[in-house]
Amino acid sequence: MSEPVGADSAASDAAVSEPATSAPATSAPVTSAPATSASATSASATSAPATSEPAASEPAASEPTASEPAPSEPTSTEPTSTEPAAAEPAAAEPAATDPTSSEPSATCDPGSTSPAPSAPAAPPAPQARPATPPSTQGPGGQDDAPKPAYPGAETSAAALHGWGEPNKVDDFDDPGLPGWNIYDGPGHAGKGIRSPEAVSVKDGVLTINGDSEGKTAGMAWTGASQKYGRWEGRVRAPASDPTYNALLLLWPTAENFPIGGEIDFMEMTDHTRQTTELFLHYGHDNSQVQGEVAIDATQWHNWAVEWSPEGVVAYVDGKEWWRTKDTSILPPGPMHLCIQLDWFPEGDGKVKPSTMEVDWVRQYPLPESEKGGGGRGEGLVGGLLNRLTEGAPDDVPGSGVRGPSGT
Repeated sequence: MSEPVGADSAASDAAVSEPATSAPATSAPVTSAPATSASATSASATSAPATSEPAASEPAASEPTASEPAPSEPTSTEPTSTEPAAAEPAAAEPAATDPTSSEPSATCDPGSTSPAPSAPAAPPAPQARPATPPSTQGPGGQDDAPKPAYPGAETSAAALHGWGEPNKVDDFDDPGLPGWNIYDGPGHAGKGIRSPEAVSVKDGVLTINGDSEGKTAGMAWTGASQKYGRWEGRVRAPASDPTYNALLLLWPTAENFPIGGEIDFMEMTDHTRQTTELFLHYGHDNSQVQGEVAIDATQWHNWAVEWSPEGVVAYVDGKEWWRTKDTSILPPGPMHLCIQLDWFPEGDGKVKPSTMEVDWVRQYPLPESEKGGGGRGEGLVGGLLNRLTEGAPDDVPGSGVRGPSGT
């Protein structure tokens, strides 16, 4: 999709964080408040284990010229022991059929309840950026300065970390949204509804709207799921009603949550959109680890995730802010990208309409040289177990039954 034009401000160096792992095992993780340092790699602190997490948002039609605050020093989580995190409720979620997809129709339905977040470090003062990069005129009056290939490209993780060419791109130039499976059915946990009517595309920007009755939307990028890889999307979300969460996430193509895992690498549970969280779900009991970064998400930012046999790394504006090297909690099979604005109603209070905007999304393959060793392969037994559990009730108290795609 075409995006707002303009150079992004580079985000401030964010520290790498090691998540607190929570496995259905024995002991509980130790947590500590995040430490702020001048170096992007020197901060080391631990965040509290995730309890349960909420769940999905999109960019606006034009690139704002307003200043963008850089992400703060992220929280880091260094597991010293493990303990199952509180389960996240799952939601029944039928998916619309995608006739162009060669893979089974897919949905993503991360549900959650907000955990007790660790206190994020205060972000540095925002830096103003020009609406367009400075130009250099050649002898003939032509602009010889290189221009970004797409809005925010200069601060993308792909450009800064050399991810190469994407194997899948959507700049949201086609209102028909080819390649996407747009949900049409009950909302998260059966609350409200998800409808294609809540999705629109204009001027190269995808918008998902959530209204006062809980009518919202979500969509899955079908047809090119992969085990291991990198994904990146440019998103902004205005301050919202507390009941709406904006997400970018990876969902198991086998539709076997929670065993198949889930990586919510951008989840805005803070309705002021001043902090953003990450949740990694794993195991039959839906254990979780999480991280949090302080950043003004009402402005455009590039959110990315790298999933390899060595672990999972999260980036914002090309800066790493969260990492886990615990290979025992990695997803066992292929996953695909989903975009969601999920509704978590609280009582009978009045709900403020909310929105999220997405400028573009990109998927990158992991080089074959980086796929060797580590990780948690399916194997014969694991593969059979994944298939047997598809459509079975999630192991979450009070959760509904998650059926295969299209049901």
